[in-house]
Amino acid sequence: MVVERERLAALEAVRAASELCTAAQGRLAAGETLTKGDDSPVTVADFAAQAVVCATLTERLGAVDLVGEEDSADLRGRTVLRDGVVDLVRAQRGGEVSADGVLDWISVGDGDGFGDRFWTLDPIDGTKGFLRGDQYAIALALIEHGEVVLGVLGCPNLPNPDGSHGAIFVATAGSCEVYYPGVDDPTPAVVTAPMSLAEARVCESVESGHSNHGHSARITERLGVLAAPYRIDSQCKYGAVARGDASIYLRLPTRVDYREKIWDHAAGKFVVEQAGGRVTDVDGLSLDFSHGRLLAQNRGIVATDGRFHDEIVAAVQHVLSHPEL
Repeated sequence: MVVERERLAALEAVRAASELCTAAQGRLAAGETLTKGDDSPVTVADFAAQAVVCATLTERLGAVDLVGEEDSADLRGRTVLRDGVVDLVRAQRGGEVSADGVLDWISVGDGDGFGDRFWTLDPIDGTKGFLRGDQYAIALALIEHGEVVLGVLGCPNLPNPDGSHGAIFVATAGSCEVYYPGVDDPTPAVVTAPMSLAEARVCESVESGHSNHGHSARITERLGVLAAPYRIDSQCKYGAVARGDASIYLRLPTRVDYREKIWDHAAGKFVVEQAGGRVTDVDGLSLDFSHGRLLAQNRGIVATDGRFHDEIVAAVQHVLSHPEL
């Protein structure tokens, strides 16, 4: 069960991290560096965003169990990288922030994902999109007994119908709302189902290393989909399906043994479902978040508006079982 203060804390945390990432991306676009030397600028922003989310959650809710993508141990002994992270956190939060305090916030995310109730966070999902100045997401979810019960998905660069950019999706049981910049009240997010598969639009990863584009093309051809794929980075793809920008999202396995990370899908999956869509793995199984940091019992992802989900899964299975064709 999700209480209102948890929803509000999660929204505040993702909004703060979105502001930090927007500022960091702006600095990169202006030619500034976030650290000296060879440390990755996206790594600096990743750590800083995780610190801000964890700080906000613990300040609003007290101690939390959280599985984050970043490990505070990777910062210890790396003074230049650590200082870059602290600089970003200070700029976003204001006031005095110590390096030890930032490390403590990041370490809140050192959970293992085996508890009955925990949060999971991807502080910047879509690394290459972030570096290109394109799409990325801040994804935060609350999980109970292997099921997502709250999802907040921040998409700072997502283009909106009115020409603005940026959206935060907040999903709780039976409800998905979108907060747009400069608008106080959220807008309901509802999937849009095409009348036929020929009218559907497929959303997939920009990077071919994240999803098999060749298999996707065969699947869409088999389904009779006519539109070119809508390729964007990160869990913004889930947001696109949730509000009707696309009706199908395919993330197809690139290796037989690969298993997805829970923070890469928990928030987005729940956003789509509460907007009226459906999400399974490529075998049509529900996603199981009770196996630690990995979706160990699932492979790949199929997210849709729900209308033709079974037909789409059948096409996916056919193509994956006949890779030589």
